[in-house]
Amino acid sequence: MEEAGQKLKRVRERLNMRFRDVEEASLLIAGRHNSDEFAIPISRLSDIENKGVVPPVFRLYTLSAIYRLDFSELLQWYGVDLTQLPGDAAAIPVERTHMIGFPAPEFGTALFPLALDPGIDTTKTTYLSRLIQRWGTLPLMLLSGLDPKNHRYAFIGTDDWTMYPLLQPGALVQIDESKRRVQNVGWSNEFERPIYFLEHREGYICSWASTVNDTLIVIPHPASEEQPRVFPQGDVDILGQVAGLATRWDPNVRRRIRS
Repeated sequence: MEEAGQKLKRVRERLNMRFRDVEEASLLIAGRHNSDEFAIPISRLSDIENKGVVPPVFRLYTLSAIYRLDFSELLQWYGVDLTQLPGDAAAIPVERTHMIGFPAPEFGTALFPLALDPGIDTTKTTYLSRLIQRWGTLPLMLLSGLDPKNHRYAFIGTDDWTMYPLLQPGALVQIDESKRRVQNVGWSNEFERPIYFLEHREGYICSWASTVNDTLIVIPHPASEEQPRVFPQGDVDILGQVAGLATRWDPNVRRRIRS
C-alpha cells in the first residue's frame, strides 16, 4: 500500500510544484493565520514525503489548502477516518444525557442492510439480524423523511431513567429543532404526548414538559421513579422535540445496572 507521504509527493509533482513553492505557499497561509505552526520548511516537507514523518494538524491543513485536497480524505491517508467518529463515540458509555456534536451532512451515508434473505416473510415479526446477507452504505438523501437541516441527535445517558421505559438509557434520539414550543394539550395517550429535549444549567433533560405562567415543569414517566422538576422558563432552553428513536431493547437493563 502506498504511504501517505508518497501520495502527497505525487500530488505535488502533478501540480508541478517544487519544495520551495510549497514552503512559500505555506508561509502565506501562516501569515494569514498569524501562526508559524502552519509553515512547512523544505526540510520538513522532505521528511513528510520520504521518511514517513506524520505532519501535525496545522501542517496537514496547510497541505490540504495548497494541494486543494479534501481534508477528511487527507486524514484518511494517515489512518484517521472521520466517518468512524460517531461509531467510536457510541462505543464509549456516557452516564449523562448529552447532545451529539457530529454534524449531519446534507448528503452523507448511513449503514443499511443492502441484501436480505429472499425467503423473508415481512408479515411476521422477524429476527432481522440473522436474515441480513450484506451490509453497506446508502446516501442519506435516499432515506425518506430525512430533514438534516432541522434535526439534531442526542444520546440518552446510561444513567438517565427520566423517560423509562419509553426511552431506554443508552438510546439515540433524533430531535426536531423546528418544534420548540411546549404543547400543554393535544394528545390522548402517553405515546402521543411530545417528548422534549431541554438544556439547563446542569446539563440536559429529555422528558415530557408542561408550562404554567412563567414556569416550566419537567415531567418524567411515572415508571421511572424520578420526581418532576420545576424551572423558571428563562433557565431552560427547549432545543426541540423528539422525532425519532433508536434503542437496543433489554428488559433486564434496569435490574442489572441498579443492582
